[in-house]
Amino acid sequence: MDQKVDMAWADAPSVEGIINYVGEMTVRPEFFARDYSRDNLAINGVTMLVRDLRSKRDAVSLEAEGFRLVDHKTSITDFKDEDALKSTYLSEVRELIASVSGANRVIMSPGAILRFGERSNDYRKSFNSRPARFVHVDVTPQSAPTLLKPLLGDAPQPRRVVGYNVWRAISEPPQDVPLAVCDVRSIEDGDRVAADAVFDPEEGAGFSFEAFLLKHNPHHRWAYFSGMTRDEALVFKNFDSEADQGGGVPHVAFDDPTCLKDVGPRASVETRGYALFD
Repeated sequence: MDQKVDMAWADAPSVEGIINYVGEMTVRPEFFARDYSRDNLAINGVTMLVRDLRSKRDAVSLEAEGFRLVDHKTSITDFKDEDALKSTYLSEVRELIASVSGANRVIMSPGAILRFGERSNDYRKSFNSRPARFVHVDVTPQSAPTLLKPLLGDAPQPRRVVGYNVWRAISEPPQDVPLAVCDVRSIEDGDRVAADAVFDPEEGAGFSFEAFLLKHNPHHRWAYFSGMTRDEALVFKNFDSEADQGGGVPHVAFDDPTCLKDVGPRASVETRGYALFD
C-alpha cells in the first residue's frame, strides 16, 4: 500500500464481508436480468475487509479510486413513479455527472433501475430488481461503444467517453445490504473475466452485452459508505475510453454484519450516463 493509499484507507473503520467473486470456469460465464435460474456462474465467496469510508469521503476521488460519495438532493419523493424518474430524475443525474466530470456533453441511458433487498416485499417483483450479489463491472471496452452508439444518434463522435453509475439508497439508513466498490488501482492483470450480461424480458426480443466479472485477489481494496441517505449519491466509473481495460469499478452488494437485524430492507435506485469530451 503506497503512502497516498495508506492515508486514505488505513485508519478507516472496517467490517468483514463476504464478497462473491467468480470462481474457475471452463466456459464463458453468463447471467440473466430476469430468469436467474439460467445463470451460468461459479461463485467464490471470500471474506474480505471492507473499509467504511464515510469519515474519509473527501480523501477518495473519481480520478484515483474511481468512485466518490457526493451530496446530491433530489426532488423525487416516489421512486416508483416511472414518469417522474424519466422526466425529472434523469435530468437531475445528468446535471450531477456534468458537474463531477466537467464534460462537454452527458447522455443518459434510458430509465432508472430500482433494486430491493431479499427481505423486501418488492424483491423480484419487477424486472432486474434484485441486488447484484456477485462482483461485476457494468461494461467493457468491447460493449461500451456498442451501447453508446444508439444513444449518440447523429451527434458527433466524442474524443473521450467516461461512463458513470450513480447509485442512491432510497431506504432509510442504515443499509443492511450496502454496495461495496473496489479501488481500481488494486486490480491486477488477469483479475477481470469477460462474461455475457443477458437481458431476457418475458415479452419481446432480448439482447446481451459483455460485462466483466472479477476473480479473487487478496490485494483488492474494498470500500463502502455506511448510512447513506436519499440526499447522497455514490458515483463511480463503469468505463473510461482512455483507461486500461476500460477503467470500470467492480462493485457488489454484500451483507453488513454489523447492521442491526430489525432495520428496514435496503432499497436503491441506479442510473447510468456517459460523459462525452469533445
